[in-house]
Amino acid sequence: MIQVLLVLLFIALIVIGVPISYVIGIVAFSGVIMIPNLSGIVVFMKMFTGLGSFVLLAVPLFILAANLMNHGSISKRLIDLSVASVGHIRGGLAHANIIVSMIFAGVSGSSQADTAGVGKILIPQMEENGYDKGTAVGVTAASSTLGSIIPPSITMVVYAGIANVSTGALFFVGLLPGILLGLAMMAVVYYFSVRKGFPKSEKTSLKVRMKLLLINFPALLTPVIIIGGIVTGLYTPTEAAAFACVYALFIGMVVYKTIKVRDLPGIVKETLKLSSLSLFALSTANALGELLGYYNVSTKAGQFFLSIPGGATFFMFIVIVFFLFIGTFMDAVPAMILFVPIILPAALALGVDPIHLGLVIIMTLALGLVTPPYGLCLLIAGSISGLSIERSFRGVLPYFLVGIIVLFFVAFFPGLIMGIPKMINPLMF
Repeated sequence: MIQVLLVLLFIALIVIGVPISYVIGIVAFSGVIMIPNLSGIVVFMKMFTGLGSFVLLAVPLFILAANLMNHGSISKRLIDLSVASVGHIRGGLAHANIIVSMIFAGVSGSSQADTAGVGKILIPQMEENGYDKGTAVGVTAASSTLGSIIPPSITMVVYAGIANVSTGALFFVGLLPGILLGLAMMAVVYYFSVRKGFPKSEKTSLKVRMKLLLINFPALLTPVIIIGGIVTGLYTPTEAAAFACVYALFIGMVVYKTIKVRDLPGIVKETLKLSSLSLFALSTANALGELLGYYNVSTKAGQFFLSIPGGATFFMFIVIVFFLFIGTFMDAVPAMILFVPIILPAALALGVDPIHLGLVIIMTLALGLVTPPYGLCLLIAGSISGLSIERSFRGVLPYFLVGIIVLFFVAFFPGLIMGIPKMINPLMF
């Protein structure tokens, strides 16, 4: 009876528009105080201890690195390089939008930071060059999801901590699907560019492109250093995030001279605001996770999945459908904190690799960032253009659908996705 009341409370709070982190906290507190001989203080203790992880320190550090990149005009420089490289192709600005998101993903680990940093520059620029608002918003929002898939990724760090798997291995496995998804989106862009006659610019000379490449080389080196160091075991993801902050600050203040000392308090303040949103949701989700553990939800879920036919294939299909639904109203971090511990035992019992499972969950929740009503990347991109959420979603829909196709390929062909990384570095697995 108590479980039913808690589910109804959760649904009611979501429907009336209470922020998801508060919903999770309220449900956790309400559930705990209904348990005999258990004080409500347990909720706050679990919230506090849930953040006491060295791995989770990477979350605010990667957000700080992204903010330093944005304030240092590094995003604009990467955009200039991308436009010079592919601007002569039909729909060149849209292609450049996707390419710069792929590069930026290798630094920030945050899809929302990508949407804000790249979108503020490219969405108005695309509209001025004849692209309709729906396309400008759709391409920007969709390509920003790559920030959660291409390493380093904040959601990968969180999943690795929950599932107790190697962050480096998860980063390594996520690289190929992220690139594959980016190329698939570029194929959609090219199709619509030819069909709608989107503009292209004159081909930039090789001399200018080489000059831009040289100028941007310090920024382009960032993902190579970060990912390479983690994959080779030179440093942990948290240490890599700290290094990313120092390196972004160095190239912003010393190399490009676009960050001043007076800018730092504002950058830190913005980082604290964004970090607090994710970490508060994570802490309340940890408290609710303890409540779910009390009611033995993970065991019951495992028994359910093991009892139905279809095995691992049907299980992965259910996982995708479930997290697509969850992603429409919940951020990736609390969603994983709540539900990964529930489904992970069933996945292991069915022989599903936890790293492969994590990749599928992360990709699914990344696509949730462009689905209404909660899709943050969709909301941010739409607000930049002044476009309604309905029209924004129509613009992003073709890229969302191709993302679903790539997701199912990743989910149902684990041998191809996992085989190449295992062949290159078998010791990591």
